[in-house]
Amino acid sequence: MIIKKIHFVIDSTQKARPFKKIIYKKYKNYPLLKSDVIVVLGGDGFMLQTLKKYQKYNKPFYGMNSGTFGFLMNKFKSRNIKKYISKSKIVTISPLEAKIRIKNKFRTAFAINDVSLFRQSRQTASIQIQNGKKNLIKKLISDGVIISTPAGSTAYNLSVHGPILSINSKKIAITPISPFRPRRWKGKVLSSSAAIKVINLNTKKRPISLVADNLEFRNINSATIKTNNYIKFKLLYDKNNSLSKKIKLEQIRKQTL
Repeated sequence: MIIKKIHFVIDSTQKARPFKKIIYKKYKNYPLLKSDVIVVLGGDGFMLQTLKKYQKYNKPFYGMNSGTFGFLMNKFKSRNIKKYISKSKIVTISPLEAKIRIKNKFRTAFAINDVSLFRQSRQTASIQIQNGKKNLIKKLISDGVIISTPAGSTAYNLSVHGPILSINSKKIAITPISPFRPRRWKGKVLSSSAAIKVINLNTKKRPISLVADNLEFRNINSATIKTNNYIKFKLLYDKNNSLSKKIKLEQIRKQTL
């Protein structure tokens, strides 16, 4: 990949400010439409926002970390950025699409990492989970459930003991959050072509909310979640810092715990 023009998108946080000054001293920030690549400087949350905001321009994204963990990012560098990008490897990922019903209204949201459904009050959620027309679990009493992509399987999904999915696995993970009944249900790994429907069985007494990455919807009745293969995000990673390598390292860490 030959890189001549870069468009920088830099987070406005206090952590990112020193990096911003360094970058703009050394590089010209080309207009988005004339650029070859979008370089995102920030953390994972900012990267997710930027991917969704600029996906329509069909440009590859190269992230540089100025956040806390930066799982989706490369290490920050100020020199030879074009050289690093030209030698980087591309990973193409598709998001989850959630079609949400709130009373008689319908909303749509996309998630690159995961769609999470949570209890909204002091009482546990009472939900039914379907895979197509079949019941995956007729009644789950829990704090909620997470539907995760391979890219997001090492995030919130992992913290609630969900499985880590290889980036090319074409799978999605369904993981319960603090299940009360049935206690032994650990979730399910399904094909990425699956259409998962989550239904709130008691909307009045046990309200639930849905969060698609960082976008929240409250008091939902149901949501249908599936992979949208028509949307493709192109992420660039340094040779020794690939997303698949990061996921494999997390798998090794999980096995040794």
